[in-house]
Amino acid sequence: MNAPLNQVINPTDEQRHEMLRNSLETEGRPEDYEYIIHLLSPPLDITNYALPGELQGVKIGVIGGGLAGLSAAFELRKLGADITVLDASEDRIGGRVYTYYFDSQGKYYSEFGAHRIPVTHETTWHYINLFGLNTRPLSQTRRNNFIYVHNTRLRTSDSVEQMLYPLYELTPQERNTPWSELNEYAFLYLMKQLPPDIRSELIQILPEYSPKYLPLINNSVRQTLENLGLSQGAISLISGIDSGTGSLLNISYDEITHEEYTLDYRNIYTIEGGIVNLPYAFIQSFLVDNPPQYQNIPVSLLGTVTYHPGQTVTGIYQSKYRNKVILKYHNRKDSREAADVFDYVVCAIPYSTLRAVEIKPYFSNLKMQAISEFNYTNSQKTLFMCNKRFWEQNTAYGQMIGGFSQTDLPIQYIFYPGDHILCPGASSCSPDEPGVLVASYNYHLNSTRIGNMEETLRYELARANVEEIHGLPKGFLNFIVEDQKTVVRNNQPNNRGAFALALPGQKKLFAYEMLKPEFNHRVYFAGEHVSTKHAWMQGALSTGKAAANQLASYFHNQRKI
Repeated sequence: MNAPLNQVINPTDEQRHEMLRNSLETEGRPEDYEYIIHLLSPPLDITNYALPGELQGVKIGVIGGGLAGLSAAFELRKLGADITVLDASEDRIGGRVYTYYFDSQGKYYSEFGAHRIPVTHETTWHYINLFGLNTRPLSQTRRNNFIYVHNTRLRTSDSVEQMLYPLYELTPQERNTPWSELNEYAFLYLMKQLPPDIRSELIQILPEYSPKYLPLINNSVRQTLENLGLSQGAISLISGIDSGTGSLLNISYDEITHEEYTLDYRNIYTIEGGIVNLPYAFIQSFLVDNPPQYQNIPVSLLGTVTYHPGQTVTGIYQSKYRNKVILKYHNRKDSREAADVFDYVVCAIPYSTLRAVEIKPYFSNLKMQAISEFNYTNSQKTLFMCNKRFWEQNTAYGQMIGGFSQTDLPIQYIFYPGDHILCPGASSCSPDEPGVLVASYNYHLNSTRIGNMEETLRYELARANVEEIHGLPKGFLNFIVEDQKTVVRNNQPNNRGAFALALPGQKKLFAYEMLKPEFNHRVYFAGEHVSTKHAWMQGALSTGKAAANQLASYFHNQRKI
């Protein structure tokens, strides 16, 4: 991984774009810059589709209070609509954004949900800037983290060729290929063979795709690596070092490649104080009669947003009269059932939870198929509240500030807090300070297998794996870890999975259909699962904004008929 261009707090759009341009120049594909900026930019403002105040008296229901639902509600308010957000969660906000605080002052925290913001994710930055949230970099100028593979410990600066190649059955050609070239061949070669316009289909949802791009959609990661001529030994090596990709070998190759295309792991940021500050900013704006974010729209033309936590939608019904939509929902606090009638609905919950909602009449056959079978992957995170940052100490097991270690052990990743990355010196940021370690972040089968362990055993496994990776004596962490918390996404009733990841062929078969409205243009869809950026806040926010635009455009055009 190349070092970031620079590390600045609260980067301007110009600084972010400069980082992208420089990174693409380094990658040898500067021609991708305009495509990436254009396709990841936020959809046009909703007032381009309907006038402020035009939806006054229109009643809109939003299913889900994650970022997709919140952004849709925020945009629709500009047009004067009366919006009700029904959120199943009653104890926190933000959907799959989940900041966990170990202390009441909010000083020691980490993320169970989204935790990284690439500089390329234009729609995410649009809302960060709109709400004036502070950001800080997570990218390191020098990575010194561990790779622990095949019972072998090395630093990211050590020679993979010398230390790991001999442990795998590689062909002579593979053995003579430097690691950086072997890895690039596996994940960049096919993408770079595509012309720039076809390459951009990686982050587009289209009714049809170029035949040159289809192999990236239709084949799994493993199938593609085999088609490239890589041996099973090389695939095992790659899977061990890049343990995240290694856990997703049956997923569509496109899911890996689109992140490489937009450099999602180069120059990354987080929100100061926790990612939850973004959904919190949306909800705070709903409580104000005249939010500053709406600029020149008179308060008399703004609508209202009512946020109802603890309301699980259990039914979506097309009314036989007046072209309305009925939502039935369960109040988790008093266990009562209720129903309400809306003119329009934005459905912003994942298909994994929509699967249990009664839908009458059915949506289109293909959409019902997608709801039934579109793939979601599990994830698991375990956090350790440590009384000191042993990973930052000047020892054989330390010397790391930020970043992550990766392993073929079950925990998959260890993430180190990045709040010391910009410290001017040891005197201002001591390794003796407490810190929150993401002791395990894994997904797919690893997360399911660890997630099915009793929590006590899960904590024990995480401690043992962290000690093994760092070369710590057994039991070392017993004196370091003062608190801990673990979350398995499959076990969260409002998630039932961490994020969408398409299986081979699913983007071609389902993605375009998943975006289409239902019930005669009365129900619209938003969420990372209907985006080109699965698992990222960009996908949720951009589709929430786009769904609001779709609704506004239809309403405006119907009035002209």
